[in-house]
Amino acid sequence: MSFGACRQQRDKPRMGSYFRRQLADYVEYHRDPWNCAMHVFGIVFLFLAAVLPLSLWPITILGFQTSAAVVAVMPVLIYWFLLDFALGAGILAAAIALLSTAAAIGSHVTTAGMWSLTAVLIVIGVTAQIVGHRVFERRQPALVDNPTHLLLGPMFVMAKLFIALGFRRDLAMIIQGHPQVAAS
Repeated sequence: MSFGACRQQRDKPRMGSYFRRQLADYVEYHRDPWNCAMHVFGIVFLFLAAVLPLSLWPITILGFQTSAAVVAVMPVLIYWFLLDFALGAGILAAAIALLSTAAAIGSHVTTAGMWSLTAVLIVIGVTAQIVGHRVFERRQPALVDNPTHLLLGPMFVMAKLFIALGFRRDLAMIIQGHPQVAAS
C-alpha cells in the first residue's frame, strides 16, 4: 500500500453516527481551552477517586486475583471501545495507569487516609468541572442536559490528545470544526 493510500485510509472517518452525534453535542459545552484543561484534571481526579476505594477490595475471577476496581471499570471500557476502538484503547492505557496508581496508593495508606484522599480527589475533580463551566464556558455542564455525557468526558479528552498528536482528522472536524493538518 502506498503512502498516499495509507494516509487516505488513516483519514477516513471511523466513528459511528451515534458517537459522532454525541461528541458533537458534547463539544458545544466545551469550546473554551481553559474549560478543556480543567476537564483533563477533573476527569483524572474523579476517575481515581472512583477506583481508589474499590482497589482495596480483592476479587478472584476464574482463578485470577484482581480488584473490584478492575471489575467496575470493565463495562465502561467496553462501552468506550464500542464507541471508538482507537480512543477506547487510549483510555484503556490511561485506565491501567490510574488503576495501578490507585493500587499503589491503597497499599501505602490507612483506610482513613484512603477515604480522606478519595474525598479530596472528589472535591478537586468536581470543583475543576464547575469552575471550567461557570468561569470559562459560562454555561451549565453538559451533564445537566444529557447524563450520558458523564461517560463522554474521557472520550473527549482522549480525542483532543489524538488530535494534538496529529491523528484523527475525523475527530478534528467535529471538535475543532475543521480538519487538523498532520505534521509531515
